[in-house]
Amino acid sequence: MRPIPLTRKNALFAGSDDGAKTWARIASLIGTCRLNGINPEAYIAATLRKILDQHMQSDIAALMPWNFRE
Repeated sequence: MRPIPLTRKNALFAGSDDGAKTWARIASLIGTCRLNGINPEAYIAATLRKILDQHMQSDIAALMPWNFRE
């Protein structure tokens, strides 16, 4: 198995700085989950499910990683 080089642009993020910004957001979200003792995969799946189920926009604080309950 080959490691994925993080210094090259891949096809998903090629051509602009948007890929770097997207990667930074994802890495920050995963890091926040880990600091709060939360499984990042479970958090992202549950949050996306809540958004798809019409979660109230006025209650956005409930979607934050530090408020997540598995």
